[in-house]
Amino acid sequence: MRSKFTYTQILQILMEADLGAEVKEICRKYGISRNTFYNWKNKYGGMTPSDAKIKHDLEIENCRLKRMVAERDLEIEEIKELLSKKW
Repeated sequence: MRSKFTYTQILQILMEADLGAEVKEICRKYGISRNTFYNWKNKYGGMTPSDAKIKHDLEIENCRLKRMVAERDLEIEEIKELLSKKW
């Protein structure tokens, strides 16, 4: 499921916490759970917006490449099955 927040917004939320705002108040203000906040902190903590964009783009590219490999593996299996049958 996609987040309703962009990585820029996530970084702004994390910056609020770094500036001293309470996590409980931040979570209430933006309607997120503490788990979500700490997951974001682990994933994006200490990044600049450009770093976060690069990471996000790489994750998307990685998913696309994994899908391509899976499709290729399925095609190889289908060819092997076809070739193993006796005509």
